[in-house]
Amino acid sequence: MFKIKKKKVLTVAVAMLLAISVFLTGCSSNQPAAPDAPAKVMKTSYNVGAEPKSLDPAISTGVPETHIQTALFEGLVRIGEGEKVTPGIAESWTQSADGTVITFKLRDAKWSNGDTITAEDFKFAWLRALSPELASEYSYQLYYIKGAEDYNGKKGTADAVGIKVVDPKTLEVTLAAPTPYFIALTAFHTLYPVNKKVVEANKDWALKAETYVSDGPFKIQEWKHNDQVIVVKNENYWDAKSVKLAEVTFKLIEDNKAALTAFESGQLDGTEYIPIEDIDRLKAAKILKISPYIGTSYYRFNVTKKPFDDVKVRKALTMAINRQMLIDKVVKGGQLPAYAFTPPGMVDVEEGKDFRTVGGDYIKEDVAAAKALLAEAGYPDGKNWPADVSILYNTNSNNKLLAEAIQNMWKTNLGIDIQLHNEEWAVYLENQKKINYNISRAAWIGDYADAMTFMDMFVTGGGNNQTGWSNAEYDKQIKEIANKSGDQKVRIPAMHAAEKTLMEDMPIMPIYYYTLPWVIKDNVKGAFRSSLGPIDFKFATVE
Repeated sequence: MFKIKKKKVLTVAVAMLLAISVFLTGCSSNQPAAPDAPAKVMKTSYNVGAEPKSLDPAISTGVPETHIQTALFEGLVRIGEGEKVTPGIAESWTQSADGTVITFKLRDAKWSNGDTITAEDFKFAWLRALSPELASEYSYQLYYIKGAEDYNGKKGTADAVGIKVVDPKTLEVTLAAPTPYFIALTAFHTLYPVNKKVVEANKDWALKAETYVSDGPFKIQEWKHNDQVIVVKNENYWDAKSVKLAEVTFKLIEDNKAALTAFESGQLDGTEYIPIEDIDRLKAAKILKISPYIGTSYYRFNVTKKPFDDVKVRKALTMAINRQMLIDKVVKGGQLPAYAFTPPGMVDVEEGKDFRTVGGDYIKEDVAAAKALLAEAGYPDGKNWPADVSILYNTNSNNKLLAEAIQNMWKTNLGIDIQLHNEEWAVYLENQKKINYNISRAAWIGDYADAMTFMDMFVTGGGNNQTGWSNAEYDKQIKEIANKSGDQKVRIPAMHAAEKTLMEDMPIMPIYYYTLPWVIKDNVKGAFRSSLGPIDFKFATVE
């Protein structure tokens, strides 16, 4: 009804304006017509925090890369408000009765260079991510496909992987077992398509703006390393009519204080890297937003190196910190203390139940018990503790404050000295990959809304394990039970069992479950924040 009334009002208004226009024209025919007001060009800017290690979707692993790639790419589906799965490059799909065969029908869509997107581009991209030669850390996200793990592990061939091009617009995927979340997973960057013709012609296609080709709402215009990535509206995007922004500048400012200063001085429209010391002030001013964020902050232990090859040491350090104090006095973003690894927000077997609530806590903070364990390991009151142990963290003032607080707790409660060591983003990622550290700051943000996105990363040889830890029982629960069943009554209990094993061996130290403190100007509307992390500017506008 409102729309009908509004239309009538507009019709009357237009008629009146026309009448006035005719009258004025008749009275003053020598006056030039007023020029049309130029259409407003909408632009915005957002800080993603660090120079991307890579913008190749098969290789990238970090949050900064994910923000930028969400603008540049689109998978078979896209995640929208309320974590709803919406059609992307696939306009529809069907699934076999047993859930193992999914057939995607692609829409008429083009790459940013005008090439037609085909099912072959998806097959090529997925096999490329699985290829042993590429060594993608996220290759395991494709293991749900029949034959994929064998191919990646050099035990099978690419031809045996269950990806079939039926015709240029039809992609058939055969899964190793029913996977309830696989369709949603196709929105994740490792499963983005890449332009087969472009990638085969130039192995360095993703290193500079001039050769970069993508299929999303925006295309890359400039990549000024360690400064900014500018993306502009992609006129070849299938849904270009929905994209109102002409340009988004992703700033690469690692210094939190500098980013906030840029925001408050009007040089930047938004950032999620908020200095801890400014959180209370921004809350009071009602500038700070705190959004849900399915993720866990934790420390990795290098279990291949003394003294962290001893589970007693790992448990002692894990039990000897006060998580709530770290939240209240250091990080201050309304986070929740993490007494297990998988955060709240994941479904359990019974409808309405949460995986974390059902699983409960596995960590008890107990300084006296921690000291006793450390003494049993040969370090009573910190004696004999090696002098060269350090916490590795990527350069960021918030990471430093957290590391200093934990360093102090370990010194006070256990009598051990830990050094601090920071590295810039790309070097830090590489040293984690090589397990070249003692203790390392880490974070994991869910890739899809199922506990498996946290559980499958610690299997033996997993690309994101990066601790040196291996456990046959853990592998069995994840690979042999949970990943081979589509029955929630089978797979979810297996994941609970796996998490119990993980927490008993403690190759990691959970610290807190994330929230997302961030700021954005009030005139930027419609920038969608998924609880899984990426910011999506597809439907954003600037008033």
